[in-house]
Amino acid sequence: LAMHYTPDTATAFNSVAHICRDVNYGWLLRYLHANGASMFFICLYLHVGRGIYYGSYTLTETWNVGILLLFMVMATAFMGYVLPWGQMSFWG
Repeated sequence: LAMHYTPDTATAFNSVAHICRDVNYGWLLRYLHANGASMFFICLYLHVGRGIYYGSYTLTETWNVGILLLFMVMATAFMGYVLPWGQMSFWG
């Protein structure tokens, strides 16, 4: 994806469209990337839920590091959500 993506506000959306339409199996790579990211977050939320269920939050240092990592991953995912500069990036 990085070989064909242009990080300019004027051409970012067109480069994503180019990846989906013109690059061999670019559409497949993009959708695998998007669905893989969603599955990663499902696993993260299940992991946090399991920690709450089993009372792992009593180990405060470990729990706080895990929550900090969760917020860092969420911030990284937000950046990946905004990068295509499409309508969903502006309006949510």
